[in-house]
Amino acid sequence: MAQAANNLSRPNPSAGWPYLFARPRLLAIGCLVLLAGLGWVYLGLMVAGAQSPGANSPILDTLSEWMGLDGAGRTAFEVLCGPTFGATDAGAAAAAAFALMWSAMLLAMMLPTAGPMIFTYAEMAENAVREGERAASPLWLIAGYGLVWLGFVVIAAALQLALARAALLDPSMGAASGLFSGAVFVAAGAYQFSALKHACVTRCQQPLPFFSINWSDKPRDIFRLGVRQGLYCIGCCWAMMLVMFAVGTMNVIWMAVLGFIMAAEKIATTTRFSKAIGLIFTMIGIAFIAAAVAAHWPVRAG
Repeated sequence: MAQAANNLSRPNPSAGWPYLFARPRLLAIGCLVLLAGLGWVYLGLMVAGAQSPGANSPILDTLSEWMGLDGAGRTAFEVLCGPTFGATDAGAAAAAAFALMWSAMLLAMMLPTAGPMIFTYAEMAENAVREGERAASPLWLIAGYGLVWLGFVVIAAALQLALARAALLDPSMGAASGLFSGAVFVAAGAYQFSALKHACVTRCQQPLPFFSINWSDKPRDIFRLGVRQGLYCIGCCWAMMLVMFAVGTMNVIWMAVLGFIMAAEKIATTTRFSKAIGLIFTMIGIAFIAAAVAAHWPVRAG
């Protein structure tokens, strides 16, 4: 089975699990659905735990009972799924909680946007297998892609902890200042017009030529291609991910909206959509800043 997971060969329906590993498209779909689903479930549990700070969450209590957890197991489950956001004096504990949250956001938001790229490789691998050739499993591609984004998770978690300690994020991990939110939106909007953004999003939009030129049947080579695609994806989407600091890192509505925008960017054929989003983000940022300035503008009596 291990060899089947590393290199794919002609599928044999009677082979059980190895048959699944020999079907690149089916394997890619199952992996994406499972991992993205786990990300959204974890985020949902965190939101449920945050709804009743300082008290037990009914949802977490029900799940703990359903899984038969008690004592240390139940405590660990509640800590993982209901961390205390805004505990800026928690140091490593807070950083770990933030890292778990950003990891779940990676699975829920970014992995689905990589679907077209992963499915493109899986289709090419399945065609190779059908013709009797060897092909590396798409799991290696997903692993390389995910590894790069895990590096981003570490940076984002450290940045979130620093912003919380600087009082730019409130205890619920929402922006504490309209000026701060506005600045983040304006910066993200400006990045949409940059040459680096355009170069990276173009790479993300055209996975077929990339895999055709760099095709290999060796798992280590496909892992490296996953790393490269992950770097392109970060270059395309890092600024948009940081918009979560402006709207609240636990705002699941904005998670879904930004995930949809990033996915739409990658299936577009030009950069016009990216520029339109940049204009919209810039306008939102200016509105935030104007509202914040107006709220503190001195008003003359009479």
